[in-house]
Amino acid sequence: MTRKKKTTQLFSQYFEEWIELYKVGAVRPITLKKYYISKQHVEELAPDLKISDLSRRTYQKLLNDYALTHEKQTTMDFHHQLKGAILDAVDDGLIAQNPTRKIIIKGKKPREKRPKFLNQFEVQALIKEMNLTNELNWDWFILLILKTGLRFSEALAITPNDFDFSSQKLTVDKTWDYKSSKGKFQPTKNESSKRKIQLDWQTAMQFSQLVKAIPDEQPIFVKGRIFNSTVNNRLQVLCNKAEIPNISIHGLRHTHASLLLFADVSIATVARRLGHSSMSTTQETYLHIIHELENQDNDKIMRHLSTIA
Repeated sequence: MTRKKKTTQLFSQYFEEWIELYKVGAVRPITLKKYYISKQHVEELAPDLKISDLSRRTYQKLLNDYALTHEKQTTMDFHHQLKGAILDAVDDGLIAQNPTRKIIIKGKKPREKRPKFLNQFEVQALIKEMNLTNELNWDWFILLILKTGLRFSEALAITPNDFDFSSQKLTVDKTWDYKSSKGKFQPTKNESSKRKIQLDWQTAMQFSQLVKAIPDEQPIFVKGRIFNSTVNNRLQVLCNKAEIPNISIHGLRHTHASLLLFADVSIATVARRLGHSSMSTTQETYLHIIHELENQDNDKIMRHLSTIA
């Protein structure tokens, strides 16, 4: 296609071609899906917008229209995906000036956020409400994430072979593609997500009995199509019974990390246990807890210095 014809091409079509050229095979399927969803939004909001029509004004209008039904952070994510394609169009000479420069990000009022984590007393209240029978159920799944900080897809992929009961360790080296109707094992989020997690003796002993009759390579919690909402609904029931804040399954991972940090476990150790690619990820995610711990440390320092005459 000549440059002249390319400039008269619809932006939604250009964006789709850009996705197929630069993103297919280069990003994870879940990320690729988000790009295609963004492409659908462009088709709906600006069906007649051509490459040659892209300007700061037309691009700002596109973002403003998107922001009417999305929160500010979601609008920012949408902008970042479109911006990659637009900057390439500028580099290729299809657009004279960068239309994304000095753009304003708007968004509708955020929904009230769920608490991100529970404290130790709330965790104990939650566990008391669990129906921990002699057979695996979603309550055992919830408990395992509380005790290990696993991601939802990582916990679904756990098989009997992943447990080393002699050393009380759990190997994490795969995830379960629960979003697909077929369901299958997939790689971990990144290489650092592959790890061995130390289990407490009680959890190790409990699961050694629970997985005895399950084939070595079979996911212990998967018995058909899995929906995130199913487990979240069960967790909500438990939280209501325990009269504690409602949190999500991912909130259990935050809870695990926060309990370790408040127990003075180092950030480096928490980062490895969670499978973070770097300590900076852990620091950014749990900055509020780290600040609280720093305040506690300052109190300890002052108390200690006051004893020195």
